[in-house]
Amino acid sequence: MSSEARQVEPVAAMSAPAEVSSLRYELATIGVLWSRDLRRFFRQRSRIAGALIQPLIFWFVIGSGLSGTFRLQGAEGLGYMEYFFPGIVVMVVLFSSIFTTMSVIEDRAEGFLQAVLAAPASRGALVLGKALGGTSISMVQVVLFLALCPLAGFKLGVVAWPYLIWMLFVTSMGLTGVGFFIAWWLKTTQGYHAVMSVLLLPAWIVSGAMFPLPENTGWLGLLMRFNPMSYSVDGLRHGLYGLDAAIPGATLGLSPMMELGLATLFAALALVASIWICNRSE
Repeated sequence: MSSEARQVEPVAAMSAPAEVSSLRYELATIGVLWSRDLRRFFRQRSRIAGALIQPLIFWFVIGSGLSGTFRLQGAEGLGYMEYFFPGIVVMVVLFSSIFTTMSVIEDRAEGFLQAVLAAPASRGALVLGKALGGTSISMVQVVLFLALCPLAGFKLGVVAWPYLIWMLFVTSMGLTGVGFFIAWWLKTTQGYHAVMSVLLLPAWIVSGAMFPLPENTGWLGLLMRFNPMSYSVDGLRHGLYGLDAAIPGATLGLSPMMELGLATLFAALALVASIWICNRSE
C-alpha cells in the first residue's frame, strides 16, 4: 500500500464521525425548537380557544350577513356559508402562523435565539425548527376546525383527506416562512403586527376567500391570480368537494395537482428566503 493511500484512510475515518456529529446537532436543534413551540402552545389554553373562536365568529357573522345577497353564476344552490368556509380554514392557518412566528422577536429579546445561534448547528436548522413548530400548531388548530365541515355543507365521506392535509401543511409552512422572514427583519412585536396587517390580511381577502374571481379580470383579477394564498383557498375547495367533483366557486380554474404544486413551491421559496435573511444578518 502506498504512503498516499495510508494517509487518505485516517482522513476518511475522521471525516465520517464529524459529519454524523454535525447532522446530530442539526436534528437536535430542529427538535428542540419544534418541541419548545409546541409545549408553549399547549400551556396557553386561552391561545387555543382564541385561535378557533375568532375565525368561527368571523365565519358565522360575515357568512350570515352576506348569505342573503350572495349569488354565484353556475352554482345557484351554493350558499355563502359553504363558499366562505375554505377561506376561513386558511384564516385559521394564517392567524396561527402570525402568532407563532411572533415568538421569534420575543425569543431574540429574551436572549434565547442568541444561545441557539452560538450552537454548532446551522441557521437553516433554526428556521426549520421554528417552521415545523409553527406548522404543527397550525395543523392542530385547523384539524379541530375541520370538524365543522358538516355544518358548512360538506360531506366528510367525499373529502380528499390526504390532498387536503398536504395542502394545509404546505400552506402553513409557506405562511410560517413568510412570518419568520418578517419577524427576523423587525425588532418589535408592534411593528410585526403592523406589517402583517398590511401585507397578509389584504392578501387573504383577495385570495378568493370572500368573493370569487371577477368576470372582467382587471387589476383585482391579476392580484388574485398571482396571490399564493389563492392557490391554497382554491385547492382546499378541491379537497373538500373531492378531487374529481365539479367545484362551485373555484377562482382559478387550475387542476388540483397544479395548485398543490404551486403552494408547495411557495412554501419552499418562503423557507429559502427565511434561511437567506437569517444567514445574511449577524
